[in-house]
Amino acid sequence: MKYFFFTLSYLIVFFASAQKNIYETSTFDDLTQDHQVLAIVPFITHLDLENKITKKELKLREEKEGYAVQNALETYFSQRKKKKKFSIDFQNIKNTNALLAKNNIRYDNIDVHTIKELSEILGVDGIISGNLELNVLLSDGVDTKFNFLDYFLGDADYGRIGVKISDGATGKLLWKYEKEINKRKIW
Repeated sequence: MKYFFFTLSYLIVFFASAQKNIYETSTFDDLTQDHQVLAIVPFITHLDLENKITKKELKLREEKEGYAVQNALETYFSQRKKKKKFSIDFQNIKNTNALLAKNNIRYDNIDVHTIKELSEILGVDGIISGNLELNVLLSDGVDTKFNFLDYFLGDADYGRIGVKISDGATGKLLWKYEKEINKRKIW
């Protein structure tokens, strides 16, 4: 009986941590063959925090998390680029954010602009964007110690992330990755 519960617990944890979706367009190679530079824009974030904070503070925290993800992805891609895992360059996010600001594009209105518009403004071949839904602040750090009990109490899930790469010339979605963020594996 103990073996059954252990096995069941293991399978639940395995499938819970393996929930991710990846999409790639059938025309990915054709649309990206001439790509040289991609820009990473701030992620649109929705926070569902239990503590009582004002709407203004919530918006500020969402913006902070959106920029934190942008920064984390720049670091991730830069490290991969150094290991020659990518043949494409990534625009420095300071340049990206400065160009957005010069064109009056802010965190609170970036989602009303098309991929084509953003690509033209930023002078890039494509855009890495996405969304983040969280019930914790990843930028403040989170407890990543694994505990089976957390899975049953619902304390292991931090939210969900979606990362998209879109073609600048056409605005078409090229690739999309969605994953639950949990205590077992943040990325």
